[in-house]
Amino acid sequence: MTGPTIDLNGKTALVTGASRGIGLSIAQVLARSGADVIGLGTSITAQALEGAFAGLPGVFRPMDCDLSERDQIKALLAQLDDAGAEIDILVNNAGIIRRNHAAEHSLEDWDAVMAVNLDAVFLLSRALGARMLERGGGKIVNIASVLSFQGGVLVPGYAAAKGAIAQLTRALANEWAQGGVNVNAVAPGYVATDNTAALQADEDRSAALMARIPVGRWGRPEEIAWPVAFLASELADFIHGTVLPVDGGWLSR
Repeated sequence: MTGPTIDLNGKTALVTGASRGIGLSIAQVLARSGADVIGLGTSITAQALEGAFAGLPGVFRPMDCDLSERDQIKALLAQLDDAGAEIDILVNNAGIIRRNHAAEHSLEDWDAVMAVNLDAVFLLSRALGARMLERGGGKIVNIASVLSFQGGVLVPGYAAAKGAIAQLTRALANEWAQGGVNVNAVAPGYVATDNTAALQADEDRSAALMARIPVGRWGRPEEIAWPVAFLASELADFIHGTVLPVDGGWLSR
């Protein structure tokens, strides 16, 4: 007897921050599962990612959007409307990080992190979630963080935004579950991406982090992508408001 599989054929997904790292892996896994994927980024091109999606059943289409600019988000939503695009799956993955001591964390850095990591998530979820409710169903998966549960060090803006993402996920799920819209989040631990490049390069800090993770290694982007695909599928129809840690056991230590 074969078990269930993630089948997203006939679905259209919008993935933010899809040019590299976790976002690119999410877009690939969704396309591998049959979904057509619209990947948002800045200066993202189909040619640059041609090999990443070659031979996958889902079609990948890039769209340029700077999520730190509300006018660009508004224009993106209008463009989707004009194209008649119905988004069945929204993955709010895009995020930036600014590292500094809290006493020296500039307002400009705070505003930049909040604009991309929190404001854009709400704006896209509000607009596309409303359309999902009108159609009677849809999936929203936010990318939270283990810092949704912890304070972190030298990242007050990032930790605050990711804590808010966890609460926004629950708040939207409370309102939208009965309308057939699943809102959940995946909370990655320490994954080898551009955002963690400085930590990976710091041998002492990296060793200290790995010593605390039961699995003893950095995560891989695809290890975040598959749980996202699960939450985006009908296999997760009874899951609402969950913030799922995918962290190698970090939070259990």
